[in-house]
Amino acid sequence: MEINVSLFTVNKRFPLTISRGTTAQTTNVWVKISQDGIEGWGEASPFGVGNHRQSTDTIKDALEQVIPLLQGFSPLQRQEVEQVLTENQAPSSVKAALDIAMHDWLGKRVGLPLWQIWGLDRHAIVPTSLTIGINSPEGAIARAKDWLNFTDVRVFKVKLGSPDGIEADRKMFLAVQEAAPKVEFFVDANGGWSLEDAIAMCHWLADLGIKYVEQPLPRGQETSLAKLKQNSPLPIFVDESCFTSSDIPHLANYVDGINIKLMKSGGLTEAMRMVHVARAYGLQVMFGCYSDSSLANTAAAQLAPLADYLDLDSHLNLIDDPFTGALLTQGRVLPNDLPGLGVQHSAFAT
Repeated sequence: MEINVSLFTVNKRFPLTISRGTTAQTTNVWVKISQDGIEGWGEASPFGVGNHRQSTDTIKDALEQVIPLLQGFSPLQRQEVEQVLTENQAPSSVKAALDIAMHDWLGKRVGLPLWQIWGLDRHAIVPTSLTIGINSPEGAIARAKDWLNFTDVRVFKVKLGSPDGIEADRKMFLAVQEAAPKVEFFVDANGGWSLEDAIAMCHWLADLGIKYVEQPLPRGQETSLAKLKQNSPLPIFVDESCFTSSDIPHLANYVDGINIKLMKSGGLTEAMRMVHVARAYGLQVMFGCYSDSSLANTAAAQLAPLADYLDLDSHLNLIDDPFTGALLTQGRVLPNDLPGLGVQHSAFAT
């Protein structure tokens, strides 16, 4: 198969601030594989978790190193390609882009969307949350109103873990909740709390009707999750603490669910493994995203019927998304009936 790589830059409608910093623009990588007159598309987006960082440059460099090793393979040889990438320590986002592209190629080859190939029920997809980053109470209210005026909001995910402490978190959250009384709320601290603060916030948020708290403790403090779970009235989900299926057994006794992201996991193949392993341990599942365009989020939406919660909103916050794919319908990100991913480049979209 022939593999081509190009870069594209996307800008956020609303810059996003989390406990680790603010993002307004990212440059992502578009991967195209070609064979037998069929082209499959994938995307890699940069992200950073603690000391684990995958920049646009490192992604592009890694792709240039592994492409010569993959020239003799077919898009149907996903297992063998995955083995080559693992042996050469390719970043997970590189694995994701190639795996997504191979799945897209397969769907186009047989003329079916991926969700249909897997026998999934598209109508089972739950509404996605839309994200409100760390802000002042006034800024958070303005952002909530922006989202409410812009699109059909059913769920807000509020980013907490403010560097100004949990009192700032509380003031901001109460302001947003008052501004959107008919919307359901989730909370993501992105590892911004200490154990003591996490226990206090879980009790406080439980009284406000929150469904779950995501990544309350920093990556690297997983041993403290056991004490948090014992003292939390809310379900605990992990994101930064869980990259692949191999992480799940070590976390299963201390959490209630995991956040699967294609860039962390290495693509749809590993994401499916993570779903099965999580279910075997009785855990709930959500799908999330980084600064992904409609290309990667539409790929994740193909597996969305398997999720309890969704946070596939990054493409909705872009002012210059070069792709179209899954559509927001009644708050749900629904994949279409086109073969493969069902993604089109904006130049060809109708």
